[in-house]
Amino acid sequence: MSLSVAALMAAMILIVPFYIFIAEQMPGRRLHAPETALDRAVPLQPAWALVYGALYLFLILLPLLVVRQPRQVRQTLLAYLAVWLTAYVFFWLYPTVAPRPAGVAGPGFVVWSLRFLYGADPPYNCFPSLHVAHSFVSALTCQLVNRALGVAALAAAALVGVATLFTKQHYVADVVAGFLLAGAADVVFLRRCSRDAVPSADRRAAPALAAGILGILALVAAGFWMAYRLGVAV
Repeated sequence: MSLSVAALMAAMILIVPFYIFIAEQMPGRRLHAPETALDRAVPLQPAWALVYGALYLFLILLPLLVVRQPRQVRQTLLAYLAVWLTAYVFFWLYPTVAPRPAGVAGPGFVVWSLRFLYGADPPYNCFPSLHVAHSFVSALTCQLVNRALGVAALAAAALVGVATLFTKQHYVADVVAGFLLAGAADVVFLRRCSRDAVPSADRRAAPALAAGILGILALVAAGFWMAYRLGVAV
């Protein structure tokens, strides 16, 4: 008997706090840093924090509006859960620490945004990258609804991966592992859904819904800008 969408959503809500719980257990443990020459060659670019935050939020919201068929919703939730639980196992067995600098000094909105990112996300739980894995799962499931939107979403997911490197949130190995994890979830769960089962009305509506999300992101960005101008400390 398959799990209901409500049960899967409840399971997702229940496992989210474990991300923070695992991170809180990291201080004092032997932490790994799978750094390569490529990681060292990539400079810190604070402006990529805006790309990182905006595109990741876009990709997380996109399936909520675009994916409507009950079977695809269920398979997408199963894919997210599988990615999350698999990543948690790696986080615990192979604890990592992000390649962040000791501090980020300087004026300006982009520097403030990077400091906000660092303050919101603990510097652990790097391998595999959940941001990359979730982004690609979102893009792959939306591709089943509208091919053109899916291609755009895949490009956005790739930019999220690049942004994790320029913000020193992840190593190259984390990004590759996150991509492979999403690929496995696609094979096991998402490919059980047929693009032909998507009603033409849903397919046509998908780009407009995506545009609506961009409007939401604009409001969020305006809120962040106001917080910066008001001098909110991060």
